[in-house]
Amino acid sequence: MAPGARAPVSGWLVATVASVVAANDHARVIGLQVPGWPGNRAGQHLDLRLTAEDGYQAVRSYSIASYGPGEQVELGVDEYAEGEVSPYLVRETLPGDQVEVRGPIGRYFVWPPAQVHPGQSDAVQLIAGGSGIVPLMSIVRAHRAAGRGEPFRLLYSVRTHADALYADELAGSVADDFALDWVYTRTAPAGATRAPGRVDAGTIADLTLPPDREPLIYVCGPTGFVESVASILVRRGHRADRIRTERFGGL
Repeated sequence: MAPGARAPVSGWLVATVASVVAANDHARVIGLQVPGWPGNRAGQHLDLRLTAEDGYQAVRSYSIASYGPGEQVELGVDEYAEGEVSPYLVRETLPGDQVEVRGPIGRYFVWPPAQVHPGQSDAVQLIAGGSGIVPLMSIVRAHRAAGRGEPFRLLYSVRTHADALYADELAGSVADDFALDWVYTRTAPAGATRAPGRVDAGTIADLTLPPDREPLIYVCGPTGFVESVASILVRRGHRADRIRTERFGGL
């Protein structure tokens, strides 16, 4: 675990909404104050539970954009119009509201890895589709704070620039050890060097670290996106055991 991050909590904790910030017209960045939260590693997620007045409960998993010790947790939530939980979180949640959370959850999709093998490359390639940027944002933040200089590269695929989460923070993170590449699937902004299109084999070849660098790769996004990207990476020559994936459906 990261410094200050204790063992995962098995029971539910009451979380108070501390802040709600619009990321775009269909997503919100939500800050939670969670007494008893044990801290979390970059890349982990939590379960969130809502309880209706009639007692009906809905539970969904959400990636965590924050990391480290402390009782503050940040979530980036994109609305799924037909979902039960995300429309409430995006459209109705206000500071002072309360929800329940359980976690942190996950040891596989974390950075830095629990075990580092001698002689293994420390280069990292991040690939995000849509709101799949959220757990990768925690990794970007952890890398920036660590100041260790590992070469990082992020490929972020969104429909339009307006659909991106954390765009300004990501742009401000670009440095000698962190490269940022955008792929727009519907409309590219003025000055973009690539025409709109989905992430394909050519995109991966042009905008990601090559197999001979042996990067540790984190891929997060909708199920179809993750499966397609992972298959392309393997065909390109990346080792399957160096590819870590996390996917999601409607929430």
